[in-house]
Amino acid sequence: MNDINFPPVNEQMDIIRRGVSEILPEDDLARRLEESRQSRVPLRIKLGCDPSRPDLHLGHAVVLRKLRQFQDLGHRAVLIVGDFTGMIGDPTGKSKTRPSLTLQKTRENGQSYFEQASHILDIERIEIRYNSDWLAPMTFEEVIKLSARYTVARMLERDEFEKRYRNQEAISIHEFLYPLAQAYDSVAISSDVELGGTDQKFNLLVGREIQREYGQIPQIILTMPLLVGTDGAEKMSKSLDNYVAFNDTPEDMYGKTLSIPDHLILPWFRLVTDIPAERISAIAAGMEKGENPRDFKRELARDIVAQFFDPATAEKAEAHFDHVIRNKQIPDDIDEFALPSDSDTLLLDVLFAAGLVASKSEGRRLMQQNAVSIGETKITDPAAPVPFGDEVIVKVGKRRFVKITRN
Repeated sequence: MNDINFPPVNEQMDIIRRGVSEILPEDDLARRLEESRQSRVPLRIKLGCDPSRPDLHLGHAVVLRKLRQFQDLGHRAVLIVGDFTGMIGDPTGKSKTRPSLTLQKTRENGQSYFEQASHILDIERIEIRYNSDWLAPMTFEEVIKLSARYTVARMLERDEFEKRYRNQEAISIHEFLYPLAQAYDSVAISSDVELGGTDQKFNLLVGREIQREYGQIPQIILTMPLLVGTDGAEKMSKSLDNYVAFNDTPEDMYGKTLSIPDHLILPWFRLVTDIPAERISAIAAGMEKGENPRDFKRELARDIVAQFFDPATAEKAEAHFDHVIRNKQIPDDIDEFALPSDSDTLLLDVLFAAGLVASKSEGRRLMQQNAVSIGETKITDPAAPVPFGDEVIVKVGKRRFVKITRN
């Protein structure tokens, strides 16, 4: 018999409910938790990861944190790397077919996903599965039998499909296979609970139906809200540049968090921190009384940085912000980039070589947005050379600096 001693069901449910959009059906979850506690057999908690984009941000942290809570309660986390379904492309939220990826690329992205997710998950207590292990060997006959277990009418109940069908926009047959393949993942690993964002609700519900069709007890589904990004309007996304990335520097992570509008303070506390509910209520009351929201953002930013690094690093990031942003000072420990004394290298090339911009196109965009400066002078011309001088300090955005020296 397993030697796990699970907390009482009511304590587990209090933790699981925090920040959740829906638990379907909630009574079944409580019942299954009680059965697990009596048998001392952990529930299998499934989370599918989309390997189409390997870089994780705080939006991904919301559901990963919920999976970690299940781990801490003693249950088994099963991370499904969708290397095979990534070749199909999930149409969720898309008005047109998403380009598919190669199996090799989805594997590479899946490995990157796992490495970054280890910031949150306990990697010693996680089961990693690649869905190509059971989807790739399926025969055409087996695919037909799987497809026969769900109807086109039910598939068209999905908002994206219904809108595209009504607007006479193309829907490829293979897109119908994505939710079926994801649902079959639940059958393959005997999922008890599946987690996902609210935009995944349809796929998760299909999983319940397909499990029932294959003679399994249907999984409980648990959906999490989509985290609104730093712009305060759209869900967090790298394409919208409103994100805080797992691999951001502590200074960028702190500064980006401080940039959020006031109305996101409470949702972010609830979704991306473990701050007790009592403290969140106190913050809400303080904001109602007119206390400065900036103080609460600083608390939030310190907590987030500490999660990915440590409390001491969070304090240093705050001190850096106060020194560089609030007091408009140049940091003491900026990186140097050496050039030959007679070099006429373009400033844009240096910014890229020094790692201050991810690409030259990003550098050109930042220049056009007046985000690159030397002293008080904005550098807007991508063809501008590095000015001559023993030391030239360049600022990109609010928090990135480089000191260019000449030999």
